[in-house]
Amino acid sequence: MSMPLSDITVLDFGQIFQGSYATVLMAKAGANVIKIEPPRGEPLRHRTPPGAKTTMSFAMLNANKRAITLNLKTERGRALLFDMVRRADVLLENFGPGAMDRLGVGYEVLRAINPRLIYASGTGYGLSGPSRDNLAMDMTVQAASGIMSITGFAGGPPVRAGVTVADFMGGTHLYGGILTALHERHRSGKGCLVEIAMQEAVYYTLAGSLEQYNRTGKVPGRTGNEGTGAIAPFGVYPAKDGFVAIHTGTEGHWHNILDAAGKPELKQDPRYRTMHDRSAHAEEVNAIVGAWTGSLTKDEAVAQAQKHRIPLAPVRDVTEVMRDEHMHGRGMLEWIDHPDLGHVVMPTTPLRLHGQDVAPTRPSPRIGQHNDEVYGGWLGLSQAELDSLRNDGVI
Repeated sequence: MSMPLSDITVLDFGQIFQGSYATVLMAKAGANVIKIEPPRGEPLRHRTPPGAKTTMSFAMLNANKRAITLNLKTERGRALLFDMVRRADVLLENFGPGAMDRLGVGYEVLRAINPRLIYASGTGYGLSGPSRDNLAMDMTVQAASGIMSITGFAGGPPVRAGVTVADFMGGTHLYGGILTALHERHRSGKGCLVEIAMQEAVYYTLAGSLEQYNRTGKVPGRTGNEGTGAIAPFGVYPAKDGFVAIHTGTEGHWHNILDAAGKPELKQDPRYRTMHDRSAHAEEVNAIVGAWTGSLTKDEAVAQAQKHRIPLAPVRDVTEVMRDEHMHGRGMLEWIDHPDLGHVVMPTTPLRLHGQDVAPTRPSPRIGQHNDEVYGGWLGLSQAELDSLRNDGVI
């Protein structure tokens, strides 16, 4: 198979979502990703419900990786890491700032061992600055970054986004930073420290709100599904069996809605002639659109939207999305038999490099599943040495 990162070895100290997402993208691109956990496993394993063997989130984020255990609080554990660093291209961690330094395995120590190493650090607020040591979780970063201030309905309290947007935006940028550093290493022959702060990774998502503030001088508030700019129609509208979302962007979209709704005469109505006119009469516009969508099922509305070229999508729940024929057809989603979860849907990768293969899905590993394979096969330790490491709590 032809996979773009097949010659890259990654030492993965990623935990929970941010770091693990960056490394699963690399694994799916063919990288040799070795997940390194403390003997009890990383925190995401501890979220497994009683009686269960793993969780869907852990399985999604750790497919195609090999898993080993390592106690970095021991001298022999640190020595094993140094041996692996000599052979590795990338080391990734998303602990708090300074955690690896306190263990004696920070960037300065590791780059002295391997000057070509890309050391990637993902944190909430960065490795420098007055807020660097603030504890960071997805929700608190959403709060500090401004996302929550503009999420929710007018008159209501701030609301977090329903998904872990800061963690995954951080992981996406961490992946991009690593690949950028690998490209630079190809030219210079030298590795470097790559760092991503979740707060900074989500800043660009505020573009529309910052535009509104710069234009009006008013701090943007919460507007629910109504949007913040002069766009109409824009919002969530009823259907017979749920809801659909519509986001018009051109005058043509509005004309297409009127054709689909059987009201072409409104194209010449001065109240609705331009986007700004419709924004000034948004309540009337929404009533027109809602009456049309409310007469249809979600599937019927989608069919009408495809016929008339309207930017409309059904509001779907997660069970509908996991069975999406389009994503299954493109190879983004696939059914696999997971040893701990059974027959389940798993994602492959959103990255598509035409002419390059995607690594076939290997189920997420159990704690220390590949200790013998990595320490014995890769590092060349004997069985007696492996037994000693286990007995002494090093692995």
